[in-house]
Amino acid sequence: MTAPTSPVGQIDASITVVSDAPANKNVTDPSPASVSNTGEVVSTEGVNAADSVANDLKTDAGNVNATIVNINHQETPVIMTYDANENFATLPNSSLGSTQVGGYDSSLNGNNVSGAGDGAASISENGTAALHQPLDVSGLSAEEERLWSIVTTNSLDFDAWTALIDETERMSEGNISKIRKVYDTFLAEFPLCYGYWKKYADHEARLSSMDKVAEVYERAVQGVTYSVDMWLHYCSFTISTYGDPDTIRRLFERALAYVGTDYLCFPLWDKYIEYEYSQQDWPRVATIYTRVLEIPNQQLDRYFEGFKELVANRPLSELRTAEEAAALAAANSEENEGEVPPNAVEQSSTVLSASLKDAEELEKYIAIREELYKKSKDFDSKIIGFEAAIRRPYFHVRPLNVAELENWHNYLDFIEGGDDFNKVVKLYERCLIACARYPEYWIRYVLCMETSGSMELAENALARSTQVFVKRQPEIHLFAARFKDQHGDISGARAAYQHVHTGISPGLLEAIIKHANMEHRLGKLEDAYSLYEQAIAIEKGKEQSQTLPMLFAQYSRFVYLVSGNVDKAREILARAVESASLSKPLLEAMIHLESIQPLPKRIEYIDSLVEKFTIPNSENFNVASVEEREELSNILLEFLDLFGDAQSVKKADYRHSKLFLSHKSTAESRKRHAEDYLVSDRTKLSKSLIPTSAPSVMGAYPSTPNQWATGYGVQPQAWPQASQTQAQQWNVGYAQQVFVVSLSFSVLSFCF
Repeated sequence: MTAPTSPVGQIDASITVVSDAPANKNVTDPSPASVSNTGEVVSTEGVNAADSVANDLKTDAGNVNATIVNINHQETPVIMTYDANENFATLPNSSLGSTQVGGYDSSLNGNNVSGAGDGAASISENGTAALHQPLDVSGLSAEEERLWSIVTTNSLDFDAWTALIDETERMSEGNISKIRKVYDTFLAEFPLCYGYWKKYADHEARLSSMDKVAEVYERAVQGVTYSVDMWLHYCSFTISTYGDPDTIRRLFERALAYVGTDYLCFPLWDKYIEYEYSQQDWPRVATIYTRVLEIPNQQLDRYFEGFKELVANRPLSELRTAEEAAALAAANSEENEGEVPPNAVEQSSTVLSASLKDAEELEKYIAIREELYKKSKDFDSKIIGFEAAIRRPYFHVRPLNVAELENWHNYLDFIEGGDDFNKVVKLYERCLIACARYPEYWIRYVLCMETSGSMELAENALARSTQVFVKRQPEIHLFAARFKDQHGDISGARAAYQHVHTGISPGLLEAIIKHANMEHRLGKLEDAYSLYEQAIAIEKGKEQSQTLPMLFAQYSRFVYLVSGNVDKAREILARAVESASLSKPLLEAMIHLESIQPLPKRIEYIDSLVEKFTIPNSENFNVASVEEREELSNILLEFLDLFGDAQSVKKADYRHSKLFLSHKSTAESRKRHAEDYLVSDRTKLSKSLIPTSAPSVMGAYPSTPNQWATGYGVQPQAWPQASQTQAQQWNVGYAQQVFVVSLSFSVLSFCF
């Protein structure tokens, strides 16, 4: 059966290869599973897709040679990744050691982040995979030049890439060098696009040699290892190109080792069955059916019906493998040993007995497979809801809907609750095809592998996420820095932070705070101060920096918490008043700092700043909203009520009433008008009969939500968050490490 394929432009699969064992246990004869004379599966060595993995497949003079290796379910899976810059003239499948996983440059300049070995494309200053203009620029059309310029500037512009590929194919239909250039560079950025790997291979088949086609397919399965379609195309190519059945079977086994347990793996199994039917190798056909019946998949019922049809049409003797036949012969020989040759009557009875025995063996043969089928159906009933909710199993740059994202989390929760580690790893890899652009799933994967003690897998996933799939998103680099810090890789953590500071998101407040906190924990307090000072200097050079006031406020808070130096903390805030526009976070920080200092308080100074903030004029342009100014005025009133005198309270009270009482009354009037407009005439009449009391001046502003609960100075205060561009959303998978950037000085925080 030919599997349905997605359009060429559709995108699918994954970059990672997970095998179930180290690739060093060679099985020279990958024969089908052995089944005892009773029909029981006694060995699946070298054949079971869940229990085998290719160790080596090399393209050499038109021959694809592969070695299948046996695995042990208890072994930790091995991950292999594709280096976009590697020469794939001859490419064996080889596992990555923990030291081979690409990482950050340990230098603090952070201007260049590159992989330390296999597994990741290099990352340049701006966080993009290394891109170069084609050498022969003169041979480009104007449109090609324009599109190359776009993707060189922004290598993640998917639409520009597809337009460039179309334009190159249109203008250079027969120029394989230009076609290779555009596909190589595009697939270094988007290695999950299985459709483009197939198009690339088709171009090589049209313009080059079969060796080059095999080379592209080999790169493709290294880059999109969990794509059923990619393996299907590779196997179809091998069938049509190479005549050696053993070579073809080894490639099928290699494919099934990685995608044979995928819920949608049936196209590949169908192709394998189809091939063995064409070879008239009935023992192998029966063995394939036995294996697929062990796997919950979308077409499980069809496979069971196909197996029963096979058994009905072929005698059991044709379905047994050589090993099974030998085992049966040995068993019969032991039973007949020492018996006297039968006479004619006894011979007739023996024939009848043998016939009954054959029927019993056939019944048992089918019953064993039926039991495998029922067990798979039972597990299928538990996961069918999750599988049905996966509407887009392939990769695409468009975002997934919330329901599908939630479903992946729920599915992962379910599988993690089981005891099959290989299922966990493979489901994560499937998830990270569709969800490759979502940092929270990478973070969850890394944490799961860390918890399981599989640090090699954790580091590999972290490298892929930071260097390829979500390399432009700050939260994955902040997570990487924290992860490396926790595991003693201080230079790697510093490089990750520096990469955010200089390349990913310069001026990101969360990155500055976390980096400074780490340096403080390491005893490098001056380095921590230097981080703040450098960030402040950079922000000062920007026009109307929204980060600068919050940066000063956080710096002051940090200084006070780690050193207790109130004079320096005040001096930093004073510098902020001179260097940055007044803002609610900055003034709130000043009020909070003063609130926890011993008497005398700097009441007049604070009051003058709040007055300047709340009463904007032509000389003091203020972009703060009325709500922000009113809220800060309320905070000042609370502060003065605790620490001021009667005159200072009266002054602030009067100013607040004058500024915000009329605004509040107008707002409430508008609200009442809107409500009156919506209610019925009868309701309006009943409302007009209800007496109301006149609003009081005192009740106008105290009724607004008060940030400071009664007893300020005793209860902890909430720190206002940074702006939307600064705040980072961390998924629940990283909930234990959520960091909220706050800019208020709470009492408990200052009592650090």
